[in-house]
Amino acid sequence: MSQGQNKDLLVVQDLVKYFPVKSGLLQKVVAWVQAVDRVNFTVKSGETLGLVGESGCGKTTVGRTVLRLIPATDGKVFFEDKDVFALDKKELKALRRDMQIVFQDPYSSLDPRMPVGQSIAEGLGVHNIGNRKERNEVVFEMLNRVGMRRDHARRYPHEFSGGQRQRIGIARALTLQPKLIICDEPVSALDVSVQATVLNILEDLQEDMGLTYIFIAHDLSVVEHISDRVAVMYVGKMVELADREELYKNPLHPYTQALMSAIPIPDPTLKRERVILTGDVPSPLNPPSGCRFHPRCPVVMDICSEEEPVYKDVGSGHFAACHRVA
Repeated sequence: MSQGQNKDLLVVQDLVKYFPVKSGLLQKVVAWVQAVDRVNFTVKSGETLGLVGESGCGKTTVGRTVLRLIPATDGKVFFEDKDVFALDKKELKALRRDMQIVFQDPYSSLDPRMPVGQSIAEGLGVHNIGNRKERNEVVFEMLNRVGMRRDHARRYPHEFSGGQRQRIGIARALTLQPKLIICDEPVSALDVSVQATVLNILEDLQEDMGLTYIFIAHDLSVVEHISDRVAVMYVGKMVELADREELYKNPLHPYTQALMSAIPIPDPTLKRERVILTGDVPSPLNPPSGCRFHPRCPVVMDICSEEEPVYKDVGSGHFAACHRVA
């Protein structure tokens, strides 16, 4: 795991992404899904920021909005001090070399009619890098880096296992030698043993190539293994962010505490006190007033339903949004 180099590679300021809900013959907008609502964080060069939360909390939307794969509703994103949302088409294409993504489902992100070597080399062709022979050499090198053979380049996606396809997705993201890779739940669909292999590959690549990761997941034990800092989201809001050791040792937000209590301990003699949350995750179409977690919070106060808590630094870079946190 690479340590941060004290330079902010990515700065996200008040990021907002609402999706319109349309109805009727004229497809009028009747409501908005508040997928991401005023999210702030930074990612330092060479570090791994883990982004966690329940399904539907906005993690993937944050990643795709940062990359401008989907347009933001509001907010700013700076990559190496460049305003990502202000770039024109030509400038954005150049930036694509530095910012890549590994998708959750590698099979749907690979063209089933195209040999995987061709898929991996596609980015090189888009950016006019090298001739055909040079591109093939890059493909072979990247396949080797993720633990696969040269002859795999001639095969099609359906000929590989899920873990192998995920490695191919990682190889494809690496071909342009990016500085930032957003890993969108890259191991959630894999067996535990395969997960460990893919995570080790990601860590080795980070060490060798100086990569920076945003690692999106809902498995906190996986995030603990790979991350330098961890951010927790709930219904489109960032509720806590801290150094990994600090967060796992001293979670401040009740939602984070509930998530931590669900992590299994690999020792039958030890027991952790479970925090059982009641009710369902609220819809981002109509989120609760005040703190969005208050309908399920085991330590809720009157102010929680009336006033939204301020997301603030409570010391040593530990951010939290909770009325109970001083």
